Amino acid sequence: MKLPIFKYHPDPLATGAVKRSDVVCECCGQARGFVYTSHLYCAEEVEAICPWCIADGSAAEKFRGMFCDDSPLIEAGLSEDIIDEVCHRTPCFNSWQQQVWLSCCNDACEFHGDVPAAELVGMDNEAVATAFQGGRLSLSQVEKLKRYYRPGGNPAIYKWVCRHCGKVQYDDDCA
Repeated sequence: MKLPIFKYHPDPLATGAVKRSDVVCECCGQARGFVYTSHLYCAEEVEAICPWCIADGSAAEKFRGMFCDDSPLIEAGLSEDIIDEVCHRTPCFNSWQQQVWLSCCNDACEFHGDVPAAELVGMDNEAVATAFQGGRLSLSQVEKLKRYYRPGGNPAIYKWVCRHCGKVQYDDDCA
């Protein structure tokens, strides 16, 4: 079975936001072979949602919830349609702190998951310092980060790509 297309999260299997599972979706009552691995922020404790109920908005509507915080998107001045799509019809990702969905060119960016270690190592030190924590990293911190970083670890470093200009952005998160 082919997964639904999420324009702001193009490969939720690769990022780990969706995994193969025979669990029954609490929204549609079907076992479709895949399940969402992160959270739906709502009053109820929802354990299993299929990607199709995310894509069509039925999970967010049924449980009156959101998949990610809309504040960064509102602050960026994005349209209500974009905010609705990201927060109610796009799988989010697991993070150490509150998720922050990045934007560029008056649109939400695509989420591409954890930065591969080789990509981080290949970045020059200034680019690393600028990309993470707003340039507040010292040279020694940058060198340590490049040496010890592992995708899926702490700190987490996420990759975002603008759907319009192709600019790559990074966001860091740690426990």
